[in-house]
Amino acid sequence: MDIILLERVGGLGQIGDIVTVKDGYARNFLLPQKKALRANEANKKVFEANREKLEAENAERRTDAEKQGTKVEGTEIVLIRAASNAGQLYGSVNVRDVAAGLADKGHDIDKKQVIMGAPIKTIGMFDVTIRLHPEVEVTIKANVARSEDEAELQSQGVDILKQAAEEEAAAIAGEGFQEELDPDRELGDLPSAEEGAEVLAEDAAAEEGDSEEGEENA
Repeated sequence: MDIILLERVGGLGQIGDIVTVKDGYARNFLLPQKKALRANEANKKVFEANREKLEAENAERRTDAEKQGTKVEGTEIVLIRAASNAGQLYGSVNVRDVAAGLADKGHDIDKKQVIMGAPIKTIGMFDVTIRLHPEVEVTIKANVARSEDEAELQSQGVDILKQAAEEEAAAIAGEGFQEELDPDRELGDLPSAEEGAEVLAEDAAAEEGDSEEGEENA
């Protein structure tokens, strides 16, 4: 289907461009969202007659979006969620959650303006795109954590999952070293050098006593 774009559409073109798209995309999205008109002769005349007005309105909306963008850009929202030790969420974070998090920060963002390739399913810091206008996009940070303390560490640049993995690896390595020394004893049970010398002296004295006793019996 040939359509006339009433605003910039990523991957298609700018306002006023006549492009060809799949019928389903036009009928289900572009036309009902008033992002385009069918490119028939009547609509072409209507568009040309209103081009200046449409372009002026678009420029005004873009300017408003740019002003809003300066306030939203770089905002960090904290989303506390339950997760496994491996950091896997029991659920996910979606566009509605991000919009709600921004609302808590005083930013009026519709969930349709939140662009996420897929829901977030692990703890961590994530970049999320907010499309305020077809020509204005900003990026915010979604800090997904299991607690406020974890969120604070992540905000400081700490990779919680990496840190946990390193601590676990260190603990396993420590256990293996201890078992290699003596699998049946704790490190704290190992005798000191002085204790070892005393044991050897006692053993020697005992052997000497046994030898003398044996001679007397003979």
